Amino acid sequence: MLKLIFSIILSIALISCGEKKDVSVNKPGGQINGAGASFPYPIYSKWFNEYAKINKDAKINYQSIGSGGGIKQITEGTVDFGATDSPMSNEEIEKANTKNNNSIIHIPTVIGSVVMTYNVPGIDKNINLSPEAITGIYLGTIKKWNDPLITKENPGTVFPDKEIIVCYRTDGSGTTYVFTDYMGKVSEEWKTKVGVAKDVRFPVGQGGKGNEGVTGLVKQLEFSIGYVELIYALQNKLKYANIKNQEGQYIAPNLESLTKAAEQSLTEMPADMRQSITNAKGKDSYPISSYTYLLIFEKQKDAFKGKTLKEFIIWALGEGEKFAKDLGYAPLPPEVIGKALEKVNKISF
Repeated sequence: MLKLIFSIILSIALISCGEKKDVSVNKPGGQINGAGASFPYPIYSKWFNEYAKINKDAKINYQSIGSGGGIKQITEGTVDFGATDSPMSNEEIEKANTKNNNSIIHIPTVIGSVVMTYNVPGIDKNINLSPEAITGIYLGTIKKWNDPLITKENPGTVFPDKEIIVCYRTDGSGTTYVFTDYMGKVSEEWKTKVGVAKDVRFPVGQGGKGNEGVTGLVKQLEFSIGYVELIYALQNKLKYANIKNQEGQYIAPNLESLTKAAEQSLTEMPADMRQSITNAKGKDSYPISSYTYLLIFEKQKDAFKGKTLKEFIIWALGEGEKFAKDLGYAPLPPEVIGKALEKVNKISF
């Protein structure tokens, strides 16, 4: 039944998109520019390349500059679309809408995961980490790899008596928002001392720019740990932890566990689709999961760009979702795709 409903909604979206036939005010071939989160950069790059094979006039350029940068640039009107893992705040939306005399919408694209990746010589498997261990490491109260809070969750694994090198993001980052959003839910101390935001002052450690920067630090520095989007750990052949969820289960990030996290929160999704799914309920849910969003204005000033973007997003939410799994992302549940297409149908040009 859900597949049937989704097919009907997708058909309506495609028909609606086709209604705008007169785009002669702009010659095809103009470049569409976007910027924002590094979290979805791998899947967006794949999508843009694949879609260009279908629509030769679709030239879409995307700069991976962090969610904060994406929100800033779409607000300033210097890009055609933005991208973020952390939904814009009410204040940010009001500022963008007022400045552009327009209405910005959030369109979820895929579900991703933030993982705790590490470089500990001699340990060549994925270890278990509890919320208490992760918050202790990032608050600076757990200083060594052989701390009891780490070793007790990993029987049979010998951890070195070495200082933990903590790595974090230095830029305004949706990955940081997702990570600190999770930390704020599992630790009151973290919530009050450090906070939940795209950019926070970490008590300990050293920073890198972008998921690429943190991955590079972890790969380079022995005995280090950092938080990155899953695909960056996979591409660099780095290990990552199984995280203890609300039900006490140690869960690895994969297609099933990310989807479970989203499904547990479906009934609570608001109309504007801005939703946190970190620390989701359910014994099979990966606890540091997140939607990632495209940011686009409802009224498109450039008819060609507006039509191309609308058609691309409809394609991405349909045919494009099949590329998600190979890059470490989970496709959206059909119910979420249906709601997202309703948002896409509001785009006019």
